[in-house]
Amino acid sequence: MLNFTVGPVMSSDMVLSIGKEQVPYFRTAEFSALVLESEQLLKQFAGAQEDARSIFITGSGTASMEAVVMNVFTPQDKVLVVNGGSFGHRFVELCQIHDVPCTSIDLELGQPLTAEHLQPYENKGYTGFLINEHETSTGVLYDMQLVSDFCKRNHLFLAVDAISSFLADPFNMQQLHAQVMITGSQKALACPPGVSIIVLSPEAVERVQNNKVRSMYFDLNNALKNGERGQTPFTPAVSVIRQIHARLKEIQANGGVEAEVARTASLASDFRSKIAALPFELFTDAPSNAVTSLHPVNASAHQIFLTLKDEYGIWICPNGGDLKDRVFRVGHIGCLTPDDNTTLVDAFKDLQRRGLI
Repeated sequence: MLNFTVGPVMSSDMVLSIGKEQVPYFRTAEFSALVLESEQLLKQFAGAQEDARSIFITGSGTASMEAVVMNVFTPQDKVLVVNGGSFGHRFVELCQIHDVPCTSIDLELGQPLTAEHLQPYENKGYTGFLINEHETSTGVLYDMQLVSDFCKRNHLFLAVDAISSFLADPFNMQQLHAQVMITGSQKALACPPGVSIIVLSPEAVERVQNNKVRSMYFDLNNALKNGERGQTPFTPAVSVIRQIHARLKEIQANGGVEAEVARTASLASDFRSKIAALPFELFTDAPSNAVTSLHPVNASAHQIFLTLKDEYGIWICPNGGDLKDRVFRVGHIGCLTPDDNTTLVDAFKDLQRRGLI
């Protein structure tokens, strides 16, 4: 199998080898040291302050999205949410579930966020801002500097879902004055799914500590207390956390976050150049390095996904809903190479020869 989806993605032999091992007991000094080192590396790669904190949640990215909404916002807040696809809409739903007043900035699918979209909300008493840096369902990468400047002017608490963009696109919490960043194990970290990560600025830590949530599992204050000793309140996905630690060390050894972002950008550029003559259109003019969203001109996007999976052993990422037959996505995160891009493009060319695209 050759996997070009946007999660789970291809893992290296090193990461896979850890998954084959017996799962060790975790209430030990050794595991605590591993977690604490992982926390430091995550803060470094996210561009967070030294006194920021990282929390490991055994759960998907949505689990951490919900935990953030529950722990850093309250019914006394007034939050703006960028809603340009299924993951932006998920933030809207989470705010509604947890009685956090919110206004949805609705965008057309594939549309970038502009200053004109934000202008009506200047000086209107908002207290928070929720955004997916990369709307994974459409491939759009939002202009985070635009968002940052808006939040600074309006004194808004900025929480960012960088689940699919962390390590693929530039992101620096201090430079953007972002108070929260969320990511997940199965994206550019290229580990199995099961763990999501929340990085909290000191201001966000203070909010968590002053907020009492009606939850046992998603009480981040409890997670912060346990994290001081390198532990989690409940049994974590031990093997996945060990894989994350090894992957973070690998990224550090290979030049750090800048080198990893550059590698992903190079893969994306290579793929986009190789498909230039094929009958596909880019679905967005503002793509992330993590994924290329394509509209086939003369074929069903979902049928292309099925044919590649069933006949070529290649997985691309399908869409659902209104985009099911209009758009498929090709990921550039994980353990992929330019030669892998060539294999996929050759499969596309074969489909073209067969009259299927």
